[in-house]
Amino acid sequence: MKLATYAALPFALAALAACDSQAEREADRVEDQVEQQAEASAVAAGNAVAALGLTEAQLLEADLVAADGTDLGDVEQVRRDSAGAVEGLLVEVEDSNPDRYVVVPIDGLTPKTMGDDVDLSTTMTAAQLADLPDADMGQGGAAATGAATTPAQ
Repeated sequence: MKLATYAALPFALAALAACDSQAEREADRVEDQVEQQAEASAVAAGNAVAALGLTEAQLLEADLVAADGTDLGDVEQVRRDSAGAVEGLLVEVEDSNPDRYVVVPIDGLTPKTMGDDVDLSTTMTAAQLADLPDADMGQGGAAATGAATTPAQ
C-alpha cells in the first residue's frame, strides 16, 4: 500500500504545479532571471571587493539581519549606479508571500561574521524594511532591473 502512495506523489505534485497562476509563473520567471543575472555578475566581478570589504559573491550569500540578529531577508542582487559603485542590495523580504523585493541602501549596513557565514546587519527593523517601496524588477536585462553589472573597462 505504501508503494501506491509514493507512486501517486509525482502526479499530485504535477497537479499542484499546474495550479500555479499566471502571476505566480511570472514571479518565478522574474526571480529566476534575477538569480541568473546575480550569478553572472558575481562571476564577472571575481575576487574584487565590491562593498563593505566583501566581494560580490559574499554579498550575495549574505542575509540581512536586524541589530538583534533577527533575519530580515536574503540578498538576491547587488545594485550599482551608472559608475559601477554599489549603491544598494536587492533583498527578498523574509516571510513575504508572495515574495516581495526591496532595495536596501548599502549605507548603514555592517558585515557581521558568524563562523564561516557573513551577514549584513542593519539598524532597520522588520517594519521599516516592509515600509520600503517594492523594487523595480524591470522587464528584462541587467539595465532594466538595475542588476549588478561590471563597468566597462
